[in-house]
Amino acid sequence: MEMTATFCSYDLQFLQASGTSRGIITNKTSYFIKIKSHGQYGYGECGLLKGLSFDDVPDYEAKLQWACENISLGIHQLWEMLRAYPSIQFGLEQAFLSLESNPPFELFPTPFTQGANTIPINGLVWMGSEDFMKNQIDAVIDKGFTCVKMKIGAIEWAQELNLLKSLRKRYNRSSLEIRVDANGAFTFNEAQKVIKELAVIDVHSIEQPLAAKNIEELAQLCSKPLIPIALDESLIPCIRDEQKQALLDQVKPQYIILKPSFVGGFKGSDYWISLAETRGIGWWATSALESNVGLNAISQWVFNKKNDMPQGLGTGSLYSNNIPSPLYVKNGAVGYDQKQLWNLKNIDELCM
Repeated sequence: MEMTATFCSYDLQFLQASGTSRGIITNKTSYFIKIKSHGQYGYGECGLLKGLSFDDVPDYEAKLQWACENISLGIHQLWEMLRAYPSIQFGLEQAFLSLESNPPFELFPTPFTQGANTIPINGLVWMGSEDFMKNQIDAVIDKGFTCVKMKIGAIEWAQELNLLKSLRKRYNRSSLEIRVDANGAFTFNEAQKVIKELAVIDVHSIEQPLAAKNIEELAQLCSKPLIPIALDESLIPCIRDEQKQALLDQVKPQYIILKPSFVGGFKGSDYWISLAETRGIGWWATSALESNVGLNAISQWVFNKKNDMPQGLGTGSLYSNNIPSPLYVKNGAVGYDQKQLWNLKNIDELCM
């Protein structure tokens, strides 16, 4: 099969600066792969996140160029040869599926892509000043979300706890699920204190309370948790299968959180799920701040998994220059409106 491929970078601009425990984010660079074969095109997004992705390395663009030059090897061989580049694995998976799909962004035809079903998601509250976070919480509730994920660890914990307490006073556990994401911000002693206080107000779970390197301490926290503990960043350095198995066997978390751009796309995520389910560990998926191209792929894949938990797929509205798509968010869920068309002008102009 005659096949060619190109890639390009695209700077996504946040509508407003967004805070995490690792600092303020104002923009995010994504990479797109475009495959052409016999007049058909396939598109995929490599969701690299600077400072966090395993493949945030100096030769990243050179490796993308190599993948494009060797696209004729096919997805299976390329995936195996790119184990150290999980975001490129994911971009290639999307692009090959897109090439074979009609229309090219309906990767997994389901009632979701037909507009008959939606996917429940959490509303995201970014770090910032107390007033900024309170305003975000109010906006999320007003939009109909019944699950809120609040990033913590940037301002004084007492202020963050007060926000959570006030939220719980307004909404009981049956009407609002509260998740928190620490992004590894706490020490072991701090995390113990925080978890005790979160348990009092019926918080659903805490994501990555300690840095990924603190494996033994994470295992201690997970051994007798007052609330469930979810691992996110801890999954990133686990490239080899035996590393993944060892992490889950040692830490024994209650949940893992899957970002396909960080863990080798659909194939990598499916492997993590198989490991988790045999160990009685729950999971949900989130985006890694991809554009609508990557978000669309993750949403369609998740729907096929029949996981009823709210997913972390509400990031499409973060950007002022996102790729226009059929995705929409309404009443705490992401949906797909077939009447809305994809606009690939920016990608096609860049990926010549």
